[in-house]
Amino acid sequence: MRKLAAAGLAAALGIVLAGCGSGGSGSGSDKSTVTLWMYPVIGDQAKSQAFWAKVEKDFEAKNTSVDLKIDMQPWEGRQEKVTTALAAKKGFDLVVLGPDQIPQYAQQGTLEPVDDIIAAEKASYLPNSLAALTVDGKLYGVPVYQTITAPIYNKKLFADAGVTEIPDTLAELKEAAPKLAANKVAVLDYPGKPEVSLNQSFYPIFWANGGSIFAADGKTVAFNGPEGVESLQFLLDLKAAGGLPENTASKGNDIEGGALAGGQSAMYHAATALQAVQLGKVIGDENVGIGLPLEGRKRVAFGIPGGLVMAKHSENKEAAKKFAAYLSSPAVAADLAKESGFFSARTDVTIPGQTPAAAEFAKSLEFAFPGDTHPKARQVMGIVAAHLQAALLGKEDAKTALDGAAQEANTLLASGG
Repeated sequence: MRKLAAAGLAAALGIVLAGCGSGGSGSGSDKSTVTLWMYPVIGDQAKSQAFWAKVEKDFEAKNTSVDLKIDMQPWEGRQEKVTTALAAKKGFDLVVLGPDQIPQYAQQGTLEPVDDIIAAEKASYLPNSLAALTVDGKLYGVPVYQTITAPIYNKKLFADAGVTEIPDTLAELKEAAPKLAANKVAVLDYPGKPEVSLNQSFYPIFWANGGSIFAADGKTVAFNGPEGVESLQFLLDLKAAGGLPENTASKGNDIEGGALAGGQSAMYHAATALQAVQLGKVIGDENVGIGLPLEGRKRVAFGIPGGLVMAKHSENKEAAKKFAAYLSSPAVAADLAKESGFFSARTDVTIPGQTPAAAEFAKSLEFAFPGDTHPKARQVMGIVAAHLQAALLGKEDAKTALDGAAQEANTLLASGG
């Protein structure tokens, strides 16, 4: 895989910027150079290298006037490096970003809208994938893959407790809790460890109950309203009924070696397809069930699209658009989904060799929600997580916990820091 050849220093930020200036023609060449910063969405390194080498080769064969450079970047330090590159107007023409990162750059005017790239095929994309990458009515990312979470559960544990209908709603989950508790099984494998993203613990329950993390104007938080208190009280009621693992306040969401794989809990409500595979290896695929997102007032599943974003400073926008269209085309999107284990953001894509379990997860794509986007969403999440843990430890009641978190979060939002 070819790498960017030079390194420039962004002095104002004091960060080394990996990469040469984007755009321009190669030395002594009439070709337009397009640089993509890509990340290890394909976990297997050998498969990743082979896939992206083929993408580069095949695209250049069809577009002989373009020199495509795919620079594999690490997840670590991603935000800082992208921010530096955009400020310095160097490094890449295209980069893959998520919905929580795009708004701040779009508002800064450092990204190029990409509506025209998908205009002819807009109807072939999942509407929620496009919405997640849209800011102020303009699309800033071409969806090249989509993630999704869904409930996974141990069929046998429910059957052993006499629960013949697997819980499909929050109310049904709460109703089943005492029946499984009688067998010393927690109905919900809730990961209360603050290091676990709330997108895979508290937020899906909160969203299902109709809540929003931030007020409409983004200046204050709204999670301590009735929906938030109801959602946290739901967890505390489950705990009181023996419906959560004893160590729920400090447990992570690892499957292997965890309560779900060990038969001490029956369902994890925000799992990935990979976690379903991991569970099947321990308890047997025949004992693993996959459901739709648990319904409260609505069904919501955490899932984000990977958006192929174009830098405003790119000097070869037309060539970059050609590659964006190529990478998001049905055939390439299908291959990327196959190799990454993620899903396609397109509805006209058939993923080769998709397993029955993956097909079950795909049923939740229509309910995908990327989370409440805000420049300080991650900082607020850390504040909320700490107070949720305090509530699960019995140190705070639901309203006190969320009011305390809201006070801290609003101070953060007002500070501008």
